Amino acid sequence: MMEDKIKGRKIKELLAASLKSKDTEEWLDVHFTRPIGLAFALLWHKLGVAPNYITVLSMFLGVAAGVMFYFTDFLHNLFGVMLLMLANFCDSTDGQLARLTNQKSMIGRCLDGFAGDVWFFAIYLAIVLRIWNQNMLGTSEPWGFYGLALAAIAGIVSHMQQSSLSDYYRQIHLYFLKGDEGSELDTYEAQRAELEKLKGKEGVFWDRAFHSNYQNYCKSQEKRTPEFQKLRKTIETNFRTVEKMPKEWKEEFLKGSRPLMPMTNFLTFNSRAIFIYITCLLNIPWVYFLLEITLYNIIYIYMHKRHEELCEKIRLKL
Repeated sequence: MMEDKIKGRKIKELLAASLKSKDTEEWLDVHFTRPIGLAFALLWHKLGVAPNYITVLSMFLGVAAGVMFYFTDFLHNLFGVMLLMLANFCDSTDGQLARLTNQKSMIGRCLDGFAGDVWFFAIYLAIVLRIWNQNMLGTSEPWGFYGLALAAIAGIVSHMQQSSLSDYYRQIHLYFLKGDEGSELDTYEAQRAELEKLKGKEGVFWDRAFHSNYQNYCKSQEKRTPEFQKLRKTIETNFRTVEKMPKEWKEEFLKGSRPLMPMTNFLTFNSRAIFIYITCLLNIPWVYFLLEITLYNIIYIYMHKRHEELCEKIRLKL
């Protein structure tokens, strides 16, 4: 049955079917990562390898990349670049394969969300250890705990917040573009309700782990988007579902949201990976942390302001 979903279809059709939407996919992904990911997906499918195993493989590759970035010489860092690229191809492959074969599962969602965190934790830790005994620019003072503090601000205060909101904005865009079925736009209340249903049940470890973590993830997203929460409530009150919302208003929202999609993509994997490659190869990895704290936060703040204004504008018209 799964074979029939792939067999006999042209590569272009398979590639289109494996994408989320043209609006939310990044140019580099559409023209580079996704085609390579599709080739790997077809190979893994032919070998009978399930998406979850590919996700686990991506974790090992991402951690191995982090280990390579600990070293200061060019060759180790080049290996780090190659390993992180392979990890990203695997990350693309597992999602594409799952969409093409309908092999979606709760464990898969847990692993997929966890994989990227594992990569960047390993890389951030490697960079901290790498610069620990190196002197800060223009001083005789080693980075030491300053480097750890810089990494914490870059990772926890900046990176995590930027990535989660970027993902939320893409799901909101898909919500207006494809409706509830075409989006993974979840709510804290829904996840909390799912968690309550699991109380007392056995054999639901992964489900419980996912919903427990995911409800907090959703709560954080909702807390930072008050205007969208008001807009969503207005849509549900006036039209019950977004599908029943007048087309012209959906189009107006999408018109305002579409220019923000490149920003959401910038705040995810590809740009970060490129800056990590460059700064590590040049042996100035601390510069990446500074970019994360400055450039990325400027874009994050601007994107957030624009999106909230858009939501308020549409809500007042409904």
